[in-house]
Amino acid sequence: MSQVETIYLKDYKAPQFLIKTCDLVFELFEDYTQVTNMMKITKEDKSAKDLVLDCADLELLDIYLDDAKLPQSRYIIEKESLKVLDVGDEFKVILINKIYPHLNSELEGLYKSGNIFCTQNEPEGFRRITPYLDRPDVMAVFKTTLVADKERYPILLSNGNRESNFKLDDGRHGITWFDPHPKPSYLFALVAGDLGVIEDKYITKSKKYVRLYIYTDKGNESKCKHAMKSLKDAMKWDEDVYGREYDLSLYNIVAVDSFNMGAMENKGLNIFNSAYVLADEDSATDANYMGIQSVIAHEYFHNWTGNRITCRDWFQLTLKEGLTVFRDQCFSADMNSKEVQRIEDVKALRERQFVEDASPTAHPIQPDSYMAINNFYTATVYEKGAEVIRMIHTLIGEKKYRAGMDLYFETFDGQAVRTNDFLWAMSKAGGVDLELFKRWYHQSRTPKLKVDESFEDGEFRVTLTQIVPNAVDVTTQSAYYYPLKIALLDKSGEEILEKVLIISKESEEFIFKAKSKPILSINRDFSAPIIIEHKESNYAFLMKHDKNSFVKYESAQSFALETIEALMRGEGLDKEYVVAYGHILEDELDLSYKALLLELPSVSSIMQRAEVIDFEIIYEAKEKLQKHLASTYKDKLLEIYRQNHKPESKELDAKSIGQRSLKNRSLKLLSSLQSDEIATLANEQYNNSLTMTDRIIALDILEDISDALSASALDNFYNRYKKDALVMQKYFSILASSHRVGTLDRVMALQNDDAYNELIPNFVRSLIGVFARNYKYFHAKDGLGYKFIADKIIDIDKINPQMASGLAGAFKIYEKLNEKNKNVMKIELQRVLKEHSLSKNVYEIISKILKV
Repeated sequence: MSQVETIYLKDYKAPQFLIKTCDLVFELFEDYTQVTNMMKITKEDKSAKDLVLDCADLELLDIYLDDAKLPQSRYIIEKESLKVLDVGDEFKVILINKIYPHLNSELEGLYKSGNIFCTQNEPEGFRRITPYLDRPDVMAVFKTTLVADKERYPILLSNGNRESNFKLDDGRHGITWFDPHPKPSYLFALVAGDLGVIEDKYITKSKKYVRLYIYTDKGNESKCKHAMKSLKDAMKWDEDVYGREYDLSLYNIVAVDSFNMGAMENKGLNIFNSAYVLADEDSATDANYMGIQSVIAHEYFHNWTGNRITCRDWFQLTLKEGLTVFRDQCFSADMNSKEVQRIEDVKALRERQFVEDASPTAHPIQPDSYMAINNFYTATVYEKGAEVIRMIHTLIGEKKYRAGMDLYFETFDGQAVRTNDFLWAMSKAGGVDLELFKRWYHQSRTPKLKVDESFEDGEFRVTLTQIVPNAVDVTTQSAYYYPLKIALLDKSGEEILEKVLIISKESEEFIFKAKSKPILSINRDFSAPIIIEHKESNYAFLMKHDKNSFVKYESAQSFALETIEALMRGEGLDKEYVVAYGHILEDELDLSYKALLLELPSVSSIMQRAEVIDFEIIYEAKEKLQKHLASTYKDKLLEIYRQNHKPESKELDAKSIGQRSLKNRSLKLLSSLQSDEIATLANEQYNNSLTMTDRIIALDILEDISDALSASALDNFYNRYKKDALVMQKYFSILASSHRVGTLDRVMALQNDDAYNELIPNFVRSLIGVFARNYKYFHAKDGLGYKFIADKIIDIDKINPQMASGLAGAFKIYEKLNEKNKNVMKIELQRVLKEHSLSKNVYEIISKILKV
């Protein structure tokens, strides 16, 4: 693997050729697909002599140049390219090739998901379909004709609008699609299958009629209703908030089981992982419903931020992904609770992106190099990218932000652009110099802000010192520029002032006049994605009095973290924290928000603050705090549970979701007592509740605290849902995350279960991926968890390198582990690196972890 090529942003060169039109004909058969590709091409660089097209894993049959068949002396086929020699300034190329979708386990290009032909071309899958200039800055107008057996594949879909259809004498039929909007090849899509469908319509603000279709396996049509409602909500929201209307006469969504990602925004034909489309009261949790709403909106919003305006190159990926994540976060906040949504977004950022930032694979939201571009579909590019957009929004305000977006759309519609082009639009419309702000795009890791305060002679002084970490290569990084929202509270908890400070220097001081020393409420709404170090913070006071929902939550988390860390050091339990927790239990708050406040820090949050990670110590301390809180407030927790336990409720309104969230939080904490009384409550909840949310929580609790009851409930669950793939993935996740002894052995055995399918990524994620996040057993000091995941990486890499590299990410915390864990992990990582024919996807991740 020493010869794996590293791609650098600095080496970017504009394309020598552009493709104006691409007419495709797909003849779909069970054993192969024949692709005919006719392209009209123009030469941009007159010094270029030969046309070099990207291609991979396809069988070339014929090449025609301006209708003349080329002899073999006029072209050269290499492993990843096709070179057509001595071409003119304007010409037509016809390529005919075969591909084998039924053998494509990598799920890139054209493949089969069950009995459905479908595509996934982002980032570089199109080259597996036909030779092409497979890069995002080459945008062409596509016409696509699909031909297949009418009985097996009555539904034939591609991008754009349906243009014509025809029948053939041999029982086959064809449909031609035309997309008038130029697009890069990564946005090309096709689907062929015998599918069920639901249909609806949307009338845009300009009175344009749009037909909406969601396709799925027959029998699942009723599970698409929430996705359809979410789509229509997203279309209206984008019109109201961004002034963006949909630009085709129909919009298609297709749900497939085998998919490496969450969904794909192909122009007019979104292809989704079925987990983000299918939902009903019996099979989906409240979190599933929220996730579907968010992802449906995300892919729809890409129509303008990603499709109409796309990336010049893959180093600009956050241009479309960070921006669109910000848009879908704001949509979800408007559709639900702003306060809860903001906290959930920050939680996700910290659980995934902060861990990534602290690892050897840390990178800026605009990386400057990569070996495998698939490895940069990361939380940094997406979630941290969204936080960077949010900071711009805070800096210039809603009105100027909207003006900046309008300028961006007007200036760059139909183009492939850079992050600098977006920043230009924001700077011009916002009237602000964003030159220093650009550091967020080019620097890596998470900055800290040290806060010192003093009060004297009616002046409250706040000194803020940036602690900027070095990059992965140890080079020094500069101070950041960002907005910091703060407030000062008096001793009764009333706000004296709220203000957005602009932080731009390594150290700066802010002075406020006050009659007495105020309480500082800092980084309100998580205005900047930083870590605050504030030794004088009064967490108990802020938990009780701060009216900013995020700071109240942050204070509860920080106080709990300090309490757990004291226990880890062998110190006593902080009684002040226990009292403060009790105040939250009594507080009258929004139920979903209250459930978040009562949540103790995750193991991931605790490990991020440790200089050296020892999971045994972390679990022991956290479990001790859980048991103390549960025993101290048992009566109150039971009261909350009984007040909010409505087993027959299936509603998805805010109150019902809040009641389920709060009562399940209470039951989960009570389960730390491991008593028969709580096990009985959980068992009753499993048997009597009508929602999957309540069943899954009860099953999870029983699995951890009662062998007998869990065995019965798990058996019931399995027999009830064994034919429902999405629900069975929940089943595997519960067993893979179990804290009971013998979890690894059970996970290994479950790979042979009839309901498990290693070729479907969702199953791998639910069993193998979840176990890799089960810190208790993945990081067991005997090293067996490491060996198991290393074995799975080697096996899966031969089938699906993208899935394998995702699993390799579980080893990213290598550097911070205690010596015993580090030594046994190193053995397994070195073993993976020595594997013959290791993919560049996996090699890149593990070589960075070991600093090879």
